[in-house]
Amino acid sequence: MSTSETNVTVSLDAAANEVDRDTLAALVEELGSFCRVQIFDGCAAISLVGRHIRGMLHELGPALEVFEEHRIHLVSQAANDLNFTFIVDDEQGQRLVQRLHELLIRAAPDDRIFGATWEELTATEGFERKRRRVRAWWSVERRRLLEITPLDHAVYVYDIATIAKLAGRLRGLDAVDRIFYAVKANPHPAILHALEHAGVGFECVSPGEVHRVLQTCPRIKPERVLFTPNFAARSEYDFGFEHAGYVTLDNLYPLRHWPEVFEGRSIVVRIDPGHGKGHHRYVRTAGSHSKFGVPLFELDELEALASAGRIRIVGLHAHTGSGILDTESWKDNAVLLGDLSRRFTDVSALNLGGGLGVPEKPDQPALDLDELGELLLSVKSAYPSLELWLEPGRFLVAEAGVLLARVTQTKGKLGVRYVGLNTGMNSLIRPALYGAYHEIINLTRCDEPATELVNVVGPICESGDQLGNERLLPPTEENDVILIANTGAYGHAMSSQYNLRKPAEEIVLEHNSGYTENVSTKEELGQNCTV
Repeated sequence: MSTSETNVTVSLDAAANEVDRDTLAALVEELGSFCRVQIFDGCAAISLVGRHIRGMLHELGPALEVFEEHRIHLVSQAANDLNFTFIVDDEQGQRLVQRLHELLIRAAPDDRIFGATWEELTATEGFERKRRRVRAWWSVERRRLLEITPLDHAVYVYDIATIAKLAGRLRGLDAVDRIFYAVKANPHPAILHALEHAGVGFECVSPGEVHRVLQTCPRIKPERVLFTPNFAARSEYDFGFEHAGYVTLDNLYPLRHWPEVFEGRSIVVRIDPGHGKGHHRYVRTAGSHSKFGVPLFELDELEALASAGRIRIVGLHAHTGSGILDTESWKDNAVLLGDLSRRFTDVSALNLGGGLGVPEKPDQPALDLDELGELLLSVKSAYPSLELWLEPGRFLVAEAGVLLARVTQTKGKLGVRYVGLNTGMNSLIRPALYGAYHEIINLTRCDEPATELVNVVGPICESGDQLGNERLLPPTEENDVILIANTGAYGHAMSSQYNLRKPAEEIVLEHNSGYTENVSTKEELGQNCTV
């Protein structure tokens, strides 16, 4: 029961209260002499029970985003701070439970505390097939990794064979005509070489990335380079038309103010479908709160500007976010863009974006590429004259990279244990920036039982310099090698020299010739890179 100065709301549990419709009708008639009465049928109550519930309300925001277009009938909080309840439409209840479970339970450090995952409890056909994972490459290379980890600084290690394997899997999707690697994920020259050899093109978001690709792969054909700047200066579009095979426009400002740059040109246009997806709000790249893409309500103006400038729109692009494991996302993009292509007669390609998710935990189901391939084949049959493009980043390189660091100190404070490393958010900022989860392993003692719950931190003078909280590790000592998994993407690429601490260096494993190193990835490729 909830009361206010203008409203009294009561919820009845149909399982516990056998109230027939005649009784309810009589109640409504009697109460009608005092107030206006409404009955909402088919509701579900979802309760969070625990201590100090008010203290966790800030964590519920992402879960409640599923109700942006749906009603929450009642929010009730117990006076003793032990209970928080939502009354929602019955068909929305399962969605909210699933989202809350993912947010509050799956994120727990030890699955043994909470038992089976949500997917296991509600397992559908094919779940076990999706969950099966091959043994991580770094577990096979454990001894080698221990040998090459320096005593005085951290290193990223990249396994080229893993990248080649993942590129081959994507190239095996019959419906996909072209794949452009998102260079921003990791621009290491050895990775670019491997992907070029695998037949993958490159999606670049800056002139610097275009230069890196052209210097590393000097014989690459222009049509394998896609330039996608955002809020860029006029000069960058001139640069793009000179050096890249395709240039993507995601804003009408350049057409309005610099029409001569685009006159008579062919372009790809990025469309904002109106909603974003992803594991964090910073990686959702569509919707009114995202800076990317031409909104649907500006398409009439786009047509007019293109016609006036004799501009050929040869491709349509949509990218809703990153870390997506739902294969329907790319089908939705394809259907939207396919329908819009009828408005632009020169369109020959649909760029469905990237964002192909990478499982964060060992038991998390992977993106089902077979299912994705089947969905895209159905799209291809609907639009046989159009090419389908993908632009993956993390999917190709995240699992191929690990960050290796040495333990510098350990300590305990009021029941909380800390393991300090010789690098932190200066090398890997994703946990601090996105709240990203990366598996953390004591590589030195990975055969020993994990019995200590610890926070893994770095040496940066920031409270947010945390690489992983409440992780189970074996009893850990100074100089142990700690491995942080799935760091091949947006690791070194987003690193900094904050606190004037150098970020981790990079090592590339070449299985036919040992390994090569580079101290940094400066613009002068030959200065510090050996490939």
